[in-house]
Amino acid sequence: MPRMIFMNDSLVPEHEAKVSVFDHGLLYGDGVFEGLRSYAGTVFRLDEHLDRLYASARAICLEIPLSKDVVARAVVDTLAANHLADGYVRLVVTRGAGGLGLDPNKTSNPQVIVIADTISLYPREYYDRGLRIVTAATQRTHSAALSPRIKSLNYLNNIMAKLEGLQAGCVEALMLNHKGEVAECTGDNIFVVRAGKLLTPPPDAGILEGITRNAVLELADQAGIACREATLVRHDLYTADECFLTGTAAEVISVVEIDGRRIGAGVPGPVTKQLTEAFHSLVKR
Repeated sequence: MPRMIFMNDSLVPEHEAKVSVFDHGLLYGDGVFEGLRSYAGTVFRLDEHLDRLYASARAICLEIPLSKDVVARAVVDTLAANHLADGYVRLVVTRGAGGLGLDPNKTSNPQVIVIADTISLYPREYYDRGLRIVTAATQRTHSAALSPRIKSLNYLNNIMAKLEGLQAGCVEALMLNHKGEVAECTGDNIFVVRAGKLLTPPPDAGILEGITRNAVLELADQAGIACREATLVRHDLYTADECFLTGTAAEVISVVEIDGRRIGAGVPGPVTKQLTEAFHSLVKR
């Protein structure tokens, strides 16, 4: 049975899901997207993801041709059409087809695409043992050039940093901002634990405010774990008791080594384990 893709107003088989070669999403990365997870048939924080999608679109003057309610139904229907109770959804909106030039006013017919599949970002052993990561030389795009709050189709900045991590034998890499402060990893937000307190970079460090990041902050608060946003540098990571990453695809995963420095005891720590269990309980409600 072919995979079903939502395109604009209907579900179509994968081989019929096509966009123009003149679409500015393809030509220039001109568009926005969201990645969502479904657990036991319920999309995790769907409204928050849609709010961020529409905010990203407004920020780049892209008018999404469908209402939030229609897109929400498309997400649910696409999962159902592919018989996925536990799945990953990629929701994409492109600028639409135009000429061979940057002018977005010469485009038309923005494309709304919903893809549903399964995902396993990291092998199970990494969740049990923790990740090794390195700091990439590629900096996070300056927030004055492009707001990190816009989840755009142009991910080349992250991809270049990801390549550095892979070339170093790591599946993830840390990205710093233009001031040398810790921002985030190529696809995940980052947290550290120091003396039982949870710290994570603030939005002005050049991060995307992750949906999972915010959920973990809420869970920490509910568990009585002191948590706050704070400017961090690599020294803060190297000397932390624990470190972990959060993301829609990654969920919560421990980091046990950064740039060859062992973090804490070199194994997933107690606070990380506590928040991982709390997150699993949250999404399985």
